[in-house]
Amino acid sequence: MNSYHNKIKIENISKSFGSEKIIENISINVGEGELVSILGPSGCGKSTIFNIIAGLLTQDTGSVEINGNLSYMYQKDLLLPYKTIIDNVSLPLILRKEKKIEARKKVKEYFKVFGLEGYEEKYPKELSGGMKQRANFMRTYINSNDIMLLDEPFGALDSITKSSMQKWLLNVRKQVKSTILLITHDIEEAILLSDRIYVISNKPSSVSVEIKVDRDRVDDIEYSFKVKKDILDILNV
Repeated sequence: MNSYHNKIKIENISKSFGSEKIIENISINVGEGELVSILGPSGCGKSTIFNIIAGLLTQDTGSVEINGNLSYMYQKDLLLPYKTIIDNVSLPLILRKEKKIEARKKVKEYFKVFGLEGYEEKYPKELSGGMKQRANFMRTYINSNDIMLLDEPFGALDSITKSSMQKWLLNVRKQVKSTILLITHDIEEAILLSDRIYVISNKPSSVSVEIKVDRDRVDDIEYSFKVKKDILDILNV
């Protein structure tokens, strides 16, 4: 347990689909202002955990406590191709019945923070994959800057763009204080970005270990290599 006020607290949740148990007795907490990763192999039930947290699925057993407002960012950007970037980003406010001119005014100030200044009137087809994900992230932030669920947000990007986006996210985190829960199967990404990592086993998945990352040492190659090796040993890879 960390010293932060918990924004997400799930205790002993389990979920089955038919006769197949997907997750079993999962307990995870995320403190205010933290970035926590759920790390595990593809198909281990990470998205099921997210969908339960987001209220899209109901757990069979256990409890879920959310202290704040959630927004959910999928791997696919889901930007509307016929709307400009500023109108895409404004969409959550407009859906709350805010006037378009006021919504655009509110979101415009964030374009510099998220590295999209000058792209306000561009269309999604005019942006690279990385820039689309920046816009997707900003729209998620506008929807709720309190608690953000990121579902493998860089998984579809090439390795160079992915590395650039990871560094970009670290920089953005210094300017926005959102609580972030990230799911990934990329060990190096989890180490680079996270305050803590929950390593999840294969189905039926459970928490194998919780790792606190020393943020002052993530740039130390020997430290990162050791943490990666420990995780690989836990996953028996």
